[in-house]
Amino acid sequence: MVTLFENYEQQYSVLTADITAQIGSLAASTTKDRRQLINKIEKYVEEAQELLEQMDLEVREIDHSKRQRCRTKLDCYRAELKRLTLEYIKARSIKQGALNYDSTDPEDLMDPRISNDQKQRLLENSERLERSGRKLEEGYRILVETEQTGTQVLQNLGEQRETIQRTRNRLRETDEELSRASRIINGMIMRSAQQKLC
Repeated sequence: MVTLFENYEQQYSVLTADITAQIGSLAASTTKDRRQLINKIEKYVEEAQELLEQMDLEVREIDHSKRQRCRTKLDCYRAELKRLTLEYIKARSIKQGALNYDSTDPEDLMDPRISNDQKQRLLENSERLERSGRKLEEGYRILVETEQTGTQVLQNLGEQRETIQRTRNRLRETDEELSRASRIINGMIMRSAQQKLC
């Protein structure tokens, strides 16, 4: 069964994928399309921020055993959205040249109407997106490792708790045996004293 937090995660993933795609198109857009792209990106960013707020509220209601893992995910999502926002600001600040067509195909970099400066900016933007993708993959890998470490720690704590419980049981049994031995010895002493009196 999909939890509300997981549902928010799915919506957030779709939004950030759309934001990334629109940012990639923004640097090579024409003046006509630029305003439409900007409006769309800002709308998606606002929706993503609202989703993060909803996820933050939901984390507080999650079972304690899962809360830290979800909190770590939420921190990663916040960092990702902050990075995307910075990418958007950089892409938006790029001055538009003499592009008068809609294509963003990499092959169009060979088009003589695109200046070398514009080609360089498009290449840099593509490289930034690739680096961002690698960072996200690395962040996800760390998240998985952290989750695995947490699971191992909980397992170790469970084993230690069982060991402590077994030790307590053995101590309790030993205490009972000592009590029985003490009663037997006391009985023997009393019988010996009675025999001497007789």
